[in-house]
Formats: sequence, C-alpha cells, structure tokens
Amino acid sequence: MNALRRPSTAVNALLVLLIAAAGLWSWTLLRDASGSARASAAGVRTVTVTQGTVTRTVSADGAVASAATATATFTTPGTVTAIKVKVGDVVGAGALLARVDPAGAERDLELARADLAAAEDALDRAANAGADTGPAADAVTEAELAVDEAEAAVAGTKLKAPAGGTVIAVNGSLGGPGTTDGSGFVDLADLTRLQITAGFPEAGATELQEGQSATITWNALDGAESTGEVTAVAPTATSEDDVVTYGVTVSLPDPPEDARPGQTVTVSVVTGSVENTVMVDAAAVTSAGGRKTVTVLGGDGKPEIREVEVGLEGDDAYQITAGLAPGERVVVPARGPR
Repeated sequence: MNALRRPSTAVNALLVLLIAAAGLWSWTLLRDASGSARASAAGVRTVTVTQGTVTRTVSADGAVASAATATATFTTPGTVTAIKVKVGDVVGAGALLARVDPAGAERDLELARADLAAAEDALDRAANAGADTGPAADAVTEAELAVDEAEAAVAGTKLKAPAGGTVIAVNGSLGGPGTTDGSGFVDLADLTRLQITAGFPEAGATELQEGQSATITWNALDGAESTGEVTAVAPTATSEDDVVTYGVTVSLPDPPEDARPGQTVTVSVVTGSVENTVMVDAAAVTSAGGRKTVTVLGGDGKPEIREVEVGLEGDDAYQITAGLAPGERVVVPARGPR
C-alpha cells in the first residue's frame, strides 16, 4: 500500500509546481504588457490649437564691421620719412598721416618749371618775329601739363586722410617704401557707424530681401541684443569647402556700448510673419506625399486623422488655413531615439 501511495504523492507535487510556474509566467506577461502600455502612453502628448502669431526666421553667424572705411595710399613713391599717426588715433578729413622724402619730386618740379619758362620764351620770340606760333604754343601746353604733374607728385609725398575716422592699421614703417603690396599705407574706419556682415546658407538666403527686420545677438557680450535691418543681399554666392553662402549686410543703428569691429554675432532675420491666425505646434503636423495631416482627439478621446492646409511654416508653429479650429487638441507624435 505504501508503494502505491508514493507515485500519487509525486504526481501531486509535480502538479503544484506546474501550476506555480504557469502563474508566474502569466504574471510576467501581464507585467510586461502593462509596462508596454504605460511606455506607449508616456510617448504621447497633446497640444491645443490656438490663435496667435506665426513667425519664420533664418539665422547665420556674422561679424561686426564699420559701415564706412577708407584707405590712404601714397601717390608718389619714396622712402617714408615721417608717420604722424598710430592705430587708435581719431583723425579728421585732410589730416596729415605720413610723408615720404620729397627731394626727387621737388627736383622734377623745378625742371618742369624751367622747361615751361623756356617754352614761353620761345612762344614770345615766335610771336615777335611774326612766325608760325603753333608749334611753340603746343610746347607751352605740354610744359604746363608737366608742371601740373610735377606739382601733384610733390603733393603726393604727403599722405592725407581721405575721410575722418579712426586709424585701424598702419601698414608701413619709417625708412621703408611708401607703397605697400595689396593694401593702403593707412586704413581708416568710422567706428560710430557699424554694420553686420554675415554669410547665409543658400536655402535661407533665398528668403532674404532688403528691409527685413533682424535681431543681432553678441557672442562676447553677455545678454547683449540689438535690432537691425537687411540693407543688402549679395547677388552672387561664394563657396568654401563645398558650402555655398550669400553675403548679407545688416544695419546696426543702436549697437551696444562695447560693440567693436571684428566681434562675432548671430543674426536672425524675420522672413515671414502672420498675426491673429490659427496655429499649431509644428511637431504635430505630418507630411506625406504632398499632404499634411494631424491626429485630432475627439470628445470621446478617440483619435481622428485629419488633413489640414498649412500657410506659413514657422520656426515652432505652423499657420493652419483650413482643417482645424482653436481649442481642438491634437497629438504630437513621440519622437524616436536620436
């Protein structure tokens, strides 16, 4: 009898183990399903359709520059004998900046004046003799031109400021030549008139035009921000390292106190703005095959895919011209891992 009972006890024990395992497996499935549901729900958020202003901007890095610059260059070659200014000096138009040795130019002027006197004497003799004065008169004219050129050469030994401004570079030195390769002897800039120059990528540059409003943010000046206006867009592009950009100039009527040429800035230009319009978070709009749709939550909480018409595509929101009304709630799809 004991032998007969042992198999029954073993079977019962096995059944208990199977039931426990099945229960554990079921609990695990339910836990995983519940976790998946919670994760799915956590990835869904909704936003409300509102009425407001949609704005679109394009941005680029730029630099501060003077809006008025000038270069002073000697018109007469020679050895520099005096430099009257240094970087940082403020000068007025016509101020003496530097000089080259005038000895050679002055000798040429004396010779030109002597030639003119001789030509004038020859003309007088021809006239007194009743001879043809044509050739003598031509000689006088040529001599007068030579004197004018020689006088200009003497004047050219003095370098004067073509406009008022601040000296930003002196490109020569005492004892050196008055001429420089590819640059003027003294560079001037009006530091009271500043502007921004920036290179915008070709995609953004197509939306730019004169008169658009711009916001300038200084990288080196904490919290500094100014407003300006697009004053010029280059008609041709430049390419560097296969990156195509268009040069854009932005006015800077009211720069920060510490603004200086050469400082780097970020320029944001408003290329479109629509006020008092139906708008929705840009992330809620899905584009496919030329159609734009949103997922609207109805009063019963059920989602409805609805086609919409979009006007201005702003930085953060889209203008909705048809398909949605203020107050409706739409789903913002969860973004996958980046």
